[in-house]
Amino acid sequence: MSNLFAIFLMGIGLSMDAFSLAILYGTLSLSKKKMVSLSACVGVFHFFMPLLGYACGKTLLRFISINPHVLMGVIFCLIAVQMFFSLSKEEEPILLTGFLSLCLFAFTVSIDSFSIGIGLSGFNTNLLVAPLIFSLTSFTFTLIGLILGKKINKIVGNISTLIGSILLFVLGIYYFLT
Repeated sequence: MSNLFAIFLMGIGLSMDAFSLAILYGTLSLSKKKMVSLSACVGVFHFFMPLLGYACGKTLLRFISINPHVLMGVIFCLIAVQMFFSLSKEEEPILLTGFLSLCLFAFTVSIDSFSIGIGLSGFNTNLLVAPLIFSLTSFTFTLIGLILGKKINKIVGNISTLIGSILLFVLGIYYFLT
């Protein structure tokens, strides 16, 4: 049960970059159809990227002997630091004009779930549970971000990225020490 809770927290942490950018895109007054399409695309990428990372991680662990908890802790801390330093960058929105631009947005906010998949490869968990949770949380947070983007200003996006980076860093330290 604690593994499931940790995976849920990972999903929330991984969803924060999508959430913060979705707030920005929400200010562009996208149609409801485009908002759902973008959220679904992010959810799909957050499902498949960890699976791809998992496969790469399993291959990597055959050649390198490392404690999976240490690997997961290092990956979380690196992603958290990267998210923290991205706060100072002014993001230029990708114009969401077609399917390819939706996929590009989804890919850019899902790349960190690939890294998490590498770390998950050392754990004996159900292969589909984590990607499914990551997918559902990222879909939900992206859609909420798009909706809130119509109502609140851009500063909240930076706060959510900060919260996500802190959450991943704390999880990283936890896994590193266990």
